[in-house]
Amino acid sequence: MTERSIRTVTGDGCGSRRAFLGAIAATGAVAIAGCASEDEPAPDPVTIPDEQVCDHCSMIIGQHPGPNGQTHYDDAEAVFDEDRPGMFCASTCTYAHTFEEEDQGNEPSVIYLTDYSSVDHAVNEGQGIVEISSHLEADSFARADDLHLVVDSEVEGAMGASMIGFSDADDAEAFQAEYGGDIYEHGDVSRDLVMSLM
Repeated sequence: MTERSIRTVTGDGCGSRRAFLGAIAATGAVAIAGCASEDEPAPDPVTIPDEQVCDHCSMIIGQHPGPNGQTHYDDAEAVFDEDRPGMFCASTCTYAHTFEEEDQGNEPSVIYLTDYSSVDHAVNEGQGIVEISSHLEADSFARADDLHLVVDSEVEGAMGASMIGFSDADDAEAFQAEYGGDIYEHGDVSRDLVMSLM
């Protein structure tokens, strides 16, 4: 486990939202279909350029904190009009865009999100907002289906409420213990859950 610069934050203030998220999980809402199987080769993650515009919300990715994402498609030109992966300023944008594309019959071969178990990250507080650092390098990403997602903690990303991924379950539990939130697996992420965070 790598050392991290973490700032302790007190207080909860998210009880009602957490209860709502728990209710969503209990209803068994339709979850994202998933990625290519572990047996199929998947393209490697790429480094996201600082000036890249988010493919969901059009914000400039390098100007915002928090977890990032990318989606790879077998026929990327059908989705993005060019041969490249989708790139996103937030994990919530990643999932929201993926659900929209699935409605059009486009399923990603793989989804990558920032893996906070693999980077030296910082949690900082300024102007009453607690934010986690952003990491755009290719080696900071892991497959979404290999991550434990801390959802709706006190720590925000580019779009506010966030889904912060850890490949190490102990890291996710430690983060949750310090900052609150609920832990989800990729297969449990539903459209309703994502929309509740945006």
